[in-house]
Amino acid sequence: MNPKIINCSERKVVGLSSTINRNEPHKIGELWRQFMPEKYKIKNVATNELIAIQLFPNNINNEGVDEYTIWAAVEVHDFENIPNGILSYAIPSGDYAVFTLKGMNIQGLYEKIMTEWLPKSGYTIDDRPHFQIMGEDYKNGSPDSEEDIYIPIKSN
Repeated sequence: MNPKIINCSERKVVGLSSTINRNEPHKIGELWRQFMPEKYKIKNVATNELIAIQLFPNNINNEGVDEYTIWAAVEVHDFENIPNGILSYAIPSGDYAVFTLKGMNIQGLYEKIMTEWLPKSGYTIDDRPHFQIMGEDYKNGSPDSEEDIYIPIKSN
């Protein structure tokens, strides 16, 4: 596991959000199904990438967290002319460990990051959102799919 360590600038995103419980993963798909038709109403999209965001209480990680907020979003140039019903959010700047997920087992990769990579890395989880960027290599449901997982970090 060798992530890229990068400093991300702030990202302005717009989309839909929902609060879910750990035992409600089906709500993630429901949120995306709700967002995708709305996505085409957004005029100032910065990229073709989709962004999934997780906001954990105290933003530490998902260990032992029962309820957290998820987002289905796209990056925009600014928050001007956002369609009704679409929410805005700014992902704060900071350092991130970026892992590439191949396939669809995000939970398995996340567990390895938290239990294997993080304890040996010299970093701790920072108090910022976790997010995924699904670009042109993302193929929902496919073992050939790729997406980048952004874990907020700070030096120990």
